[in-house]
Amino acid sequence: MEFLVLLMMVTACAARPQDLSGKMFTFPQETNTAHIRLTTSRQVLSAVTVCLRSFTDLRRGHSFFSLATPSAYNDFLIFKNTANNEIEVFTRNNVAVIGGQDYKLNTWHSICSTWDSASGLVQVWLDGKPSSRKFVSSGSNINGPIIIVLGQEQDSYGGGFDIKQSFVGMMSDVHMWDYVISPCEIQNYVNDLNFTPGNVLNWRALEFQTIGRVVVEGKQLICH
Repeated sequence: MEFLVLLMMVTACAARPQDLSGKMFTFPQETNTAHIRLTTSRQVLSAVTVCLRSFTDLRRGHSFFSLATPSAYNDFLIFKNTANNEIEVFTRNNVAVIGGQDYKLNTWHSICSTWDSASGLVQVWLDGKPSSRKFVSSGSNINGPIIIVLGQEQDSYGGGFDIKQSFVGMMSDVHMWDYVISPCEIQNYVNDLNFTPGNVLNWRALEFQTIGRVVVEGKQLICH
């Protein structure tokens, strides 16, 4: 029986789409294996918006969101640099370093990142505050098959995980759109108001696999 439980923990457990409203993924330890793999039917993206909330005490670099294709392992990656005020956004294996971010430890942060292949511009919104727009890559769409991972950075297609790039903490409210959503929609997301859910990934109807020790639990709320 114990072996059966262990087997269930370390193997991928597919699930039909779930409404994760009020829940979070907890990544409780540093590892090069544990992660969440997200499933989407969209395989061609000419633009991207990703929004999520995260909580961590990590001082080292770590990955928030890793999308890989066979042609580009960092096809869309949101990565917290070691420097406290920098977030890196990779698209099509090219990177823009977004500085001046007021990123604090042991605090829930809302992070949104946008990219459009026509202009090649990326932008980060940390807790509703926009960054400077920067050029990263234009003229080429993201073409699947797509693998999306939370908790690890893909240094190869679907793998190549580095324990020192892993995420340790909590993550919630992951949404992804195949277009650049408006600043007003981003503010609505940040303030937990009514917004249009992601049409690529929707936290309220999320299809995912849990690999290794990742816990799905109720989001901790502060009582006043």
